[in-house]
Amino acid sequence: MKTLYGLIGFPLGHSFSERYFAEKFQAEGLTEYAYRNFPIESIEQLPALLAEQPCLKGFNVTIPYKEQVFRYLDAIDPEAAKIGAVNCVSIDSGRLTGYNTDVYGFRLSLLQLLGEARPSALILGTGGASKAVAYVLEELGIAYTFVSRSKRNGVLTYADLSPEVMDTHRLIVNATPVGTYPRTEECPALHYQLLTPAHFLFDLVYNPPLTRFLALGKQHGAQTKNGYDMLVGQAEKAWEIWTCPESKNQ
Repeated sequence: MKTLYGLIGFPLGHSFSERYFAEKFQAEGLTEYAYRNFPIESIEQLPALLAEQPCLKGFNVTIPYKEQVFRYLDAIDPEAAKIGAVNCVSIDSGRLTGYNTDVYGFRLSLLQLLGEARPSALILGTGGASKAVAYVLEELGIAYTFVSRSKRNGVLTYADLSPEVMDTHRLIVNATPVGTYPRTEECPALHYQLLTPAHFLFDLVYNPPLTRFLALGKQHGAQTKNGYDMLVGQAEKAWEIWTCPESKNQ
């Protein structure tokens, strides 16, 4: 019986992981492994899933469960605990340990976009993915402000994004699912005409490769990057955690 890994979330029609790991296993001759999507409509279904899948040795976590999964974990990696979001779980003798590999993938990919630049940032969204983004920005010494549809202390709304705010925040990270296939005509509600060649736009969305958010940025000369390389990085880090015990503390 094959060793099984997988992905939980809902919905999973847009998921990258199942195809990525299937191609990885085939390319590397890893015939003893398999990877499956597990679309669960509620996080409360996780214990039943684990009982039904005794060969499951680890799983990735995506929207909307990166924060909700905490209450089912036996241990949490200190970095994931600090971030407040988990996207990778390792199972060892029935014991579930949570990690955050989004940080690893985002850090590598963001540095490819920015080079030596360290502009102040706007993080669009306040969910689990945005927490990994904020953690990396803090590591890099980049000041940031969250943007949400709802007004709250310390968080801007899209209506607050004045010309001055847009000029003083040259990095904009879309950490929401807005623009994901099939709703590709959608984009965050920015004043795109205020973008310049001095701006950097990073979209955690990877499908489509050129979201409307990025396309509108390109029209005004902004430098852009989608979430594909981040996903590859986080997937490979998850694989290390599942298969190389020494990597769990790196």
